[in-house]
Amino acid sequence: MKKLAITMLLAGSTLLMADGAAAYAKCVGCHGANGEKAALGKSAIITGQDAAKTVEQLNGYKAGTLNIHGMGGLMKGQVASMDEATIKAVSDHIAAMK
Repeated sequence: MKKLAITMLLAGSTLLMADGAAAYAKCVGCHGANGEKAALGKSAIITGQDAAKTVEQLNGYKAGTLNIHGMGGLMKGQVASMDEATIKAVSDHIAAMK
């Protein structure tokens, strides 16, 4: 019984893991479907950006310690609801963009 409970817990947590493409949907309006746009004409193009750099930046925005081009407040609102798994998934998704 204990093994069944653990197996079900692990299967359920796998289903709840962040989907980078789905989480990136909130970014499309400013960054473009493939990260090809300079958000609001200010940001760098993020297509293919290193995942570690994106994680660092998103965590900085979330903490309120990063304000590149005056976009800190806007980005803080965008990432406020993202947990670490979602931030990692979005970062990996951006890094895989071509």
